[in-house]
Amino acid sequence: MSHVDSIYEVGLERCEANFTALSPLSFIRRTARVYPEHTALVHGPQRQNWADTYRRCRQLASALTRRGIRMGDTVAIMSPNVPAMYEAHFGVPMAGAVLNTLNIRLDADTLAFILDHGEAKALITDSEFFEVMRDAVEKIGRDILVIDIDDPLGPKDGCIGEITYEALLAEGDPNFAWSLPADEWQAISL
Repeated sequence: MSHVDSIYEVGLERCEANFTALSPLSFIRRTARVYPEHTALVHGPQRQNWADTYRRCRQLASALTRRGIRMGDTVAIMSPNVPAMYEAHFGVPMAGAVLNTLNIRLDADTLAFILDHGEAKALITDSEFFEVMRDAVEKIGRDILVIDIDDPLGPKDGCIGEITYEALLAEGDPNFAWSLPADEWQAISL
């Protein structure tokens, strides 16, 4: 079947103005530009504005990329609703990776299956879930980058990672040049 030009397509080539993938990543970029000093999150005594949140998300994307995370790789996260969880929802896809948020109610066997089946290359985990995540990581039988969230308001049960979340962010470039997904079929989360 041959393509017939429609009057709606003639003289209207695809460009950024009329053909841009819709992505939640565009929201944080715009919000940081329009409302840089407005509060983006509150966590106990911590207050963070949109400019700082956007910067931290770019640092996360940059640091993950520097650690070998590539387009389409899976980054899992096991965390309650803390700033790192929020930032991962933007920073992981900014790196071109796919975010896999893990259910905090699952056991180690199920979590190991999810990590393995989703082919996680990295895991960001809150110390609150130290025991179950330690057991899950041991069960997958391969090395992955493990990053510990040390939430000042959470329990200090232990760490299993090679680096803390804040130390990882310090490795990242706050001006990391990221791009939106090429199209809406590019996965950003599982």
